[in-house]
Amino acid sequence: MSPQDYAAAHADRFNTKLFDLVRIPSVSTTPELAGEVKRAGQWLVDEMKRIGFPTAELIATAGHPIVYGEWLTAGADRPTVLIYGHYDVQPADREADGWATDPFEPVVKDGVLYARGSTDDKGPVVAHLNAIESLVNTDGLPVNIKVIFEGEEEVSSLHLGQFVAEYKDRLSADACLISDTSIYSAEQPSIVYALRGLAYMEIHVQGPATDLHSGGFGGTVHNPAQALAEIITKLHNPDGAVSVPGFYDDVRPLGKDERDEMAKTPWTQEDWSRATGLTTPWGEPDYSLRERVSARPTLEVNGMLSGFTGTGAKTVLPAKAMAKISCRLVADQEPRDIYEKVKAYVAQITPPTVTSDVRLLHVGDPALTERDSTAMQAAIDAYTQAWGRRPVFMREGGSIPIVSDFQRELGLPVILMGFGLSTDGAHGPDEHFRLDLYHKGTQAIIAFHQAFAERSRT
Repeated sequence: MSPQDYAAAHADRFNTKLFDLVRIPSVSTTPELAGEVKRAGQWLVDEMKRIGFPTAELIATAGHPIVYGEWLTAGADRPTVLIYGHYDVQPADREADGWATDPFEPVVKDGVLYARGSTDDKGPVVAHLNAIESLVNTDGLPVNIKVIFEGEEEVSSLHLGQFVAEYKDRLSADACLISDTSIYSAEQPSIVYALRGLAYMEIHVQGPATDLHSGGFGGTVHNPAQALAEIITKLHNPDGAVSVPGFYDDVRPLGKDERDEMAKTPWTQEDWSRATGLTTPWGEPDYSLRERVSARPTLEVNGMLSGFTGTGAKTVLPAKAMAKISCRLVADQEPRDIYEKVKAYVAQITPPTVTSDVRLLHVGDPALTERDSTAMQAAIDAYTQAWGRRPVFMREGGSIPIVSDFQRELGLPVILMGFGLSTDGAHGPDEHFRLDLYHKGTQAIIAFHQAFAERSRT
């Protein structure tokens, strides 16, 4: 029996495994559920031991634990694959969030599993273990395996970066495989080869020492809320480009081959309108919608706060105003450098009637994997075998900070092999995962390990 046949024969049991894991409410951001997060981590350790992992352990951190495992019996002449995933999930409440069913009780309708964490990221995590089990019980592992599953991805991987830096030798491998992205469609697989980074900051504008009566001081005091609005309007040019001096200095230009590849996964204005409820797009006109949301850096206002916002009226002239700003960054941009440029520009355009301060809250480096590596070619082979179609390459607009950590600290090519869809409702109500894609994902992972081992021989 081949590994692929084994996986197909055990599909029902593989479903049950996933159902068992999604029942555990491993919400990492809720302190009261810390025990459930640990229980989910222990479930994975127990499952890995059942499969036969020689090493499988729950490693404590200052936050939620890390699951680590090794299976290094393929031999020193075989490549080693580091598999990453996360077992924590976003909060979910049936009534408050509008779920049709209990988010932590798996429900299958028309071949689709509805449950929190089903697609992000418990389904892909279990698919990796299914693939390893299928290989072990048939042909044997063609590669050495190291596994790291974390319980803090949904709270910005607070302690994983430190863990990776501390255990570089233990985590050394030839490639890293992550399945925390989506594919273009159920019929057309895709490989995400670039992720945007992030610089998240706040702009604070201070006016008078205290809130003032708008009748007594209006017309003589520059309202901080208005001053902040004036600053914000100067952060973009009329064509939608960011106006911060030097913002685009380090942006790696898009080559024709990349633009041609992205054109294979078009995001039409009709699709965009259905997703947004709007009729007219905004942004850099020289780039397609797909390019704007994945291959170009952005500056967005995420929130604003000033003055009285309660019910009714209060004629106050506020003393201060604040805006939250995020910059999505692309390859070769450095988050702290962008922060310094934004800070300098805001200081330059701040009216003399108020003062301003820009504070950096969070950063994440962009990541890009070269498309011609051995591991990437193995991923192309794997999708082609499992889906019957060659994958297309895509850039992703979001961020997975740990990808750049793996690249920087371990020097690994990071291969992003997702199986779910962008419409699966990750983080939202009625999150779901098509079970046929769950099983295709298992088949693709099996094929990746086989192809990577074979290609590494040449």
